[in-house]
Amino acid sequence: MAAAAQEAEPACLQSFDLYESASRFYIFGTNADKTVWRLLKIDRSETSELDIDECSTVYTQAEYLELVSGLDEDHRSTGGVKFVTKFYGIIGFIKFLGPFYMLIITEQRKIGEIFDHPVYQVTKTSMIELANSKSRSSFLNPRDENRYKKILNTLDLRKDFFFSYSYPIMRGLQKNLRDPQEGWSLYESTFVWNEFLTRQIRNCLQSTLWTVALVYGFFKQDKFAISGKDIMFTLIARRSRHYAGTRYLKRGVNEKGRVANDVETEQIVYEAVPMPTEVSSVVQNRGSIPLFWSQDTSKLNIKPDIILHEKDKNYEATKLHFENLRGRYGNPIIIFNLIKTRERRESMLRREFDKAIRIINKLFSEENQLRFLHWDLHKNSQGEPTNVLDVLLKVAFRALTLTEFFYCQVAPPTGSETAPHWPALLHSHDPYFCDENSNSDISQEDISGSSDSSGNGTTEDKAETSELPQLKPPIFQKGVLRTNCIDCLDRTNVAQYAYGLAALGHQLHALGCVESPELGLGAPVAHHLMHFYERMGDTLAVQYSGSAAHNKIFSAKRGHLKLFIRSQEFFRTLQRHYSNACIDANKQAAINLFLGYFQPKQGSPALWELESSSEEHNNGSFGHTSDSIKRVNSDGSILSVSNTSISGCSGCHNELLTAAQPDVSTELQSSKMESDLVYVNEITSPIESKMSNSRYTPTLSHDHIHDVPSSQLDPCNSGDSNFLDLEWLSNSGNSSDERSLAVSTPDAHLSTENVISDIIPETMENQVAGVQAQKLPEQFVQWVNNGNSFWF
Repeated sequence: MAAAAQEAEPACLQSFDLYESASRFYIFGTNADKTVWRLLKIDRSETSELDIDECSTVYTQAEYLELVSGLDEDHRSTGGVKFVTKFYGIIGFIKFLGPFYMLIITEQRKIGEIFDHPVYQVTKTSMIELANSKSRSSFLNPRDENRYKKILNTLDLRKDFFFSYSYPIMRGLQKNLRDPQEGWSLYESTFVWNEFLTRQIRNCLQSTLWTVALVYGFFKQDKFAISGKDIMFTLIARRSRHYAGTRYLKRGVNEKGRVANDVETEQIVYEAVPMPTEVSSVVQNRGSIPLFWSQDTSKLNIKPDIILHEKDKNYEATKLHFENLRGRYGNPIIIFNLIKTRERRESMLRREFDKAIRIINKLFSEENQLRFLHWDLHKNSQGEPTNVLDVLLKVAFRALTLTEFFYCQVAPPTGSETAPHWPALLHSHDPYFCDENSNSDISQEDISGSSDSSGNGTTEDKAETSELPQLKPPIFQKGVLRTNCIDCLDRTNVAQYAYGLAALGHQLHALGCVESPELGLGAPVAHHLMHFYERMGDTLAVQYSGSAAHNKIFSAKRGHLKLFIRSQEFFRTLQRHYSNACIDANKQAAINLFLGYFQPKQGSPALWELESSSEEHNNGSFGHTSDSIKRVNSDGSILSVSNTSISGCSGCHNELLTAAQPDVSTELQSSKMESDLVYVNEITSPIESKMSNSRYTPTLSHDHIHDVPSSQLDPCNSGDSNFLDLEWLSNSGNSSDERSLAVSTPDAHLSTENVISDIIPETMENQVAGVQAQKLPEQFVQWVNNGNSFWF
């Protein structure tokens, strides 16, 4: 062909035409401007293996049309070649008990771009059965096959899955500029959710040309004007595919150090001009408390017991988790723990977490020491919301002195308008560039600062000039701030907003947009940023817990009436409880299928035949219940657990599953934790587990706990830290650069996670029990369970 040697490198395929004959599928892929066409063939007669062949020839558009006509003539005796659909990328291939299915993106929507590289959200998908009518007749048990398909349908790919053809959206900006990667290695990322589904086609073709790497989480981008400049702001949340799942079925840590609800958040800032030369980003992390703990799903108890599992007395999994984080982000790792100090369920975890950190730090070198702060956000948020945000800003400024943030100047991108290349980081051989580890002219005062929330300073508008800005040394983020509460949703999101605001001031200052690196809570850009983080918090909360986040502090900051806030929090609590009790088992099963953590096999137990309580799900024991298990419930009592396992709310969902799988039992470890692969099912059998499944609680009895002074029960009271002066943090502020704090006395029995302030938990649980005793209105169920379909 005339175009056979047209391209020395594979083109970025962005659009695909699917044709079918009786024996094969033909996929023609083309680039954005339709100048290059490639051909992929899939055999439909082979059912046990995926038989894919890629044609090495590169075609022009005219040659593509001729080839289609020729294929139609070749298959004339069996009905010719028929056009099936146009699509925008292969998600992957999956097999249940019968044939293979191909998952494809049939509709997409552009949601932003990074340096002219578009980012798309999946808006419609389709699942194509590869078997033809002849091979399909040989399959047995179509009922189970259809049930697996129905389970997978509950994972809605139209919500919060995004990708880019040309920008590695699964990696942070600093990594992309300092250590560019492409192709195969990108799919090994912690944040590529279709790594398993694409594994066979990548192994077969040794190429990623035909697939897209899906990231699950949140993406929002917008422009705002400051000091006469249009600034492009991007907020990205990437959810880890390891130990992924729903609220009560995924808690704590697994044996590999992977934690539940592990999300990386990145905010990117650069000037919104055709070829920006400066860019900044900062990354933070959230994740479940890295201990072996769980909560059983309860139909009536809105605050189920927290259960600690005595299976890792040396905290090996906890230690491995922080080593994983160090492999991803470097040093230091800063732990910001927001759980309560005086509510007995949470304080139990707080004491155990603190003990684990201190023991692990004894094993680490001084360089690898974990920095930590335990600070009860609920206790300190009983007054005005500005007060708690001021304190969080103080913590954020201090954390930034340790981790810093990423800033650099870049060489303008090259390439055509339809296929731009990624801009290059100016590096050490550039004449004006200093050593990458040197931030010598960036003083600590530039990064630290007070939490004054009165406003921000800006520079005068600069005169436009055609000259390139003077080259400045880069700043590299080292380490990460890791924030957690119990669910890592509501309180965590408020703290992440404060860190994002503190970092944004430094980012804008580095870009020359503001005179002072301190942005106050009253600045217009702070309100804009709050909206971003509130949207992100709601999205992540729906993914993990089934309802939007409890945004009590954000709502109060905006001046909403207390009655409105309380009613909103109450209904979100009901929505979350209904989802956890009635929907999450199905959703967890779908996630396990999609990620390959459960792979159906003929002759093996079906997914719905396995146990699904949170205990079995997190610990990897099926059909086993320990009589010696103890737990701490919401009023502090220590109770023995019964043998009955609650697996869901029967009748709340069609074909509600009793299966939800535990996580990986074996996995290769790598020094680069970012590239860890899971080539085996993330499911542990009772035989494979070498750890005890017994559970324990502190031995402090209910009868004596009321006689213990609170100072002895929690000697650290409102916080404890090895990197931050708590006296300074809680100082009412006599100096001019510190805002006074008016923290009221906390109520030890109220939770910002599950209960609205001033509503007694027992009263709320009685109300929920009353609602569930009646038949739920159809409108309410639809409101809670909106959008449960996968393919349309």
